Amino acid sequence: MKINVEVDCTPEEARRAMGLPDFTPVHERYVAMLTETMEKGASPELLDQMMKSWAPMGEAGMTFWRKMFETAGRGG
Repeated sequence: MKINVEVDCTPEEARRAMGLPDFTPVHERYVAMLTETMEKGASPELLDQMMKSWAPMGEAGMTFWRKMFETAGRGG
């Protein structure tokens, strides 16, 4: 027997229903810092260094995300 349940809700409602934390303030601060840096005319090297410092586990975290996006881009 197979039962399908379809729930129509916003991402915010789904997050709350599953009890996940709200990272909206963190995301807004991250975007504000990135925007501020871009407006000051940041160099590519500065952006690369900034992203590495913000990523979990530094360089290892960046490598993980890079590989994941490359794999997703190839279709699996």
